[in-house]
Amino acid sequence: MNKIATWTVLALATSLAGCAGSATSNTSLESVHQPVVRNAIYQFDVAASNGELPPSEQGRLQGWLDTMGARYGDRIAVEDPSTYGSTAAQATIRSMVERRGLLVSPDVPVTTGAVPEGYLRVVITRASAHVPGCPDWASKYSVNPTNATSSNYGCATNSNLAAMVADPNDLIKGNREQRNDPSAATRAIKTYREKPQTGAGELKGQSTSESGGGSK
Repeated sequence: MNKIATWTVLALATSLAGCAGSATSNTSLESVHQPVVRNAIYQFDVAASNGELPPSEQGRLQGWLDTMGARYGDRIAVEDPSTYGSTAAQATIRSMVERRGLLVSPDVPVTTGAVPEGYLRVVITRASAHVPGCPDWASKYSVNPTNATSSNYGCATNSNLAAMVADPNDLIKGNREQRNDPSAATRAIKTYREKPQTGAGELKGQSTSESGGGSK
């Protein structure tokens, strides 16, 4: 049987809010230009041998993760259809993901096709956000009898927010993870206080007796 390498993209787009009217008749302070979140799902199948992930498959997976540029904000999950589960293979995949500073999510999204017998499926869910229709200066110089907000109102703020958020899905439902770890909260301050100052060391002496250009 040939090794299977599946690379499928499932795109799901979600708008944060419906339009409260056209941009030229919006009399509220709520922008009609809202971020649209798009989730792309990529999948890759690797073969497990006796519940283990052989070095050849680890190399294939490593190459795929490098090609995908797996990064912070991506959600990576492992789908294992075997009856008893390939625990060792899953642990290997988890360690490869953790070396990138990421965690394996327990939530596996719906993918395309069934996972072949003897294989595991690694799934990357990558979200992106953008504000369609911006900039919008359609009514900048038009008559405004209804005292509506500018047609471009909200474009700058929402576009910047969509570009800066680490996980665009947080724009839809927020981040519900509760991380009350004082050490994590004060890590930046601790690093700032303990890092040696650049000017703390002694100045290095340098002889000028051999400098050229002087008269004898």
